[in-house]
Order: sequence, then structure tokens, then C-alpha cells
Amino acid sequence: MPADAGGAAASQAATRMTVRRMGFSYPPAMSGHWNAKRPEFSQIVNAASLAMPYLEPYLIRSMQAARERITDETLRRDLDAYVGQEATHYRQHRKFNEELKARGYRCIGGLEAAIDASYKRIEAKGTLAANLAYAEGFESMALAIGEMLIEDREFLFGGAESGVASLVLWHFVEEIEHKNVAYDVFEHVAGNYFRRVGGVLHATSHIFALTRTGYQALLKEDGLWRDARSRIALGLLLARIFAKLAPKLLRILVPGYSPRQVKDPSWASAWARLFMRDGEAAGRLDTGRLDAAEPVAINAGGGE
Repeated sequence: MPADAGGAAASQAATRMTVRRMGFSYPPAMSGHWNAKRPEFSQIVNAASLAMPYLEPYLIRSMQAARERITDETLRRDLDAYVGQEATHYRQHRKFNEELKARGYRCIGGLEAAIDASYKRIEAKGTLAANLAYAEGFESMALAIGEMLIEDREFLFGGAESGVASLVLWHFVEEIEHKNVAYDVFEHVAGNYFRRVGGVLHATSHIFALTRTGYQALLKEDGLWRDARSRIALGLLLARIFAKLAPKLLRILVPGYSPRQVKDPSWASAWARLFMRDGEAAGRLDTGRLDAAEPVAINAGGGE
């Protein structure tokens, strides 16, 4: 991408990214199955959360390493805003992961060590271009996941513990907000279609493998991994997720793809407006009312 085109595109992102200081509450009585109706989904999300304190700093370092090669000041500002958002993500996930540890999961320490070592290997072996390709691949995948989670929010998070649902949905609203930045930086510094697709495949396969290892270990500790009904529920859940996710992932592989082609979900924009009105409310969503077109907070507008 020419530098002037990258700058013009990035200027759109600069007006829409907000680094938010969030507060999420996790009741002492909350179990690892924060969605009692969907314990398997709870553990998929928990496993993904375990990766965030290692993945997000890797993304930040990769993007910052490219900063001196960026000639457009607007794109540099977008990169800085991206870093600010990602830094808040991994700190919040670290806090949540400590909550999971406090609930007695013995496997978490080993999972975290393996994830940490995995990202250290990727970073050490990768060139700047390869690390930027991974970052762009992850962000493209995260955009697709964010769309899917918001579209299917009532099924996936309905009736769940508010703090965890609010954490996950906040994270992915911000993934949607900064959807252009990693793409712009990659195109500006190392743009190449085949390298981009390679990054998508690498990041997607890597994250999915880490997540599967994690939820398998967590479900084993729960005694659910070999439970027939739980395994059927898990299989149906994964089939539902991938049926909704696959078209969004496949579009990334098309030549000429840009995250700007993806329209922001209206619910994500409504969440941002809720935060502007009441930042605390955005961290305590009423999960009994996720079918509404706009997010509703607990104790707001007639919530419980």
C-alpha cells in the first residue's frame, strides 16, 4: 500500500479508537462455568483467555518494531492507539485468569508456561515481516470472531455471569474498532498477498490449537471430557461456531481483501455509545437482555 493511501485510510481509524479503562466484577461464588447453561463454551473462552497475556504483548512488540519504518504520522498515531487498547486487553485477561486459578484449576500453570514458550519461539524465529503477518492474521481472525460473538451473543452469553460476558464482548468490540491498524501497518511495511495469507493461516491454526489444548485440559479437570453428553454438547457447539465463522474467515483469503470491507455490527457501535454515557455500565451488561438491539446494563432501564 502506498504511504499516502495508508495514511488516508488510517485517519479513519484514528477517530474511532478509544483506550478504555474498564472494571469487571467476578463474584466469589462464580465457578469456572460462568455460563452454567454452556460449560463447554465457558471453558473454550477460558482457554482462549489464558493465551492473552502472552499473545497480546507479542503483538504489541511486533507492531512497535515496525514503528520506525512507518513514514505516515497518522498511521503512527493509529499504531499507538492500537497498542493502548491491546495493553488493556491483556491486563484485564490476566486478572480474569487469576480468578480462574483461584477456583482451583491445577492445569493452568502448565498451560500458561507452554503458551509463553510458544510465543517466545515464534518471535525469536520470525522476521519482522513474518511477525507482522502473524499480527495481521490474528487481527483479521479476531475481527471475524468478534462479528460472530456479537451476532450470536444471546445464544453464547445469555444468562451468563455478567462480568465475564462483559469482558469478552468489550474485548471484541475493541477488536472491531482497531480492525484496520495491523492490516495498514503490514501493508505499509511488508505488504504481500502470499505473506498475508500465510500469516492468517499461521495465526489461526496456532490460536485454535492452543485453545483446544486449553479447553481439553480444563474439561478434564471438570470431569467432563469423557462425559458423553458433554462431548456431544461440545461437538454441537463447535459445529455452530464454525458454521457461522467459516464464511467470515474465508473472505480474508480473497485477493484484495481489506478489513474496511467489513461493516461494523450495529450492536458494537451501540456498546461504544453506552460506554460514552456510562463507562461502568458497559462493564456490567445484563446478560438476560442480550437480544436487545442495544446493550443494556444491570440495574439500568429496568434490568435486574
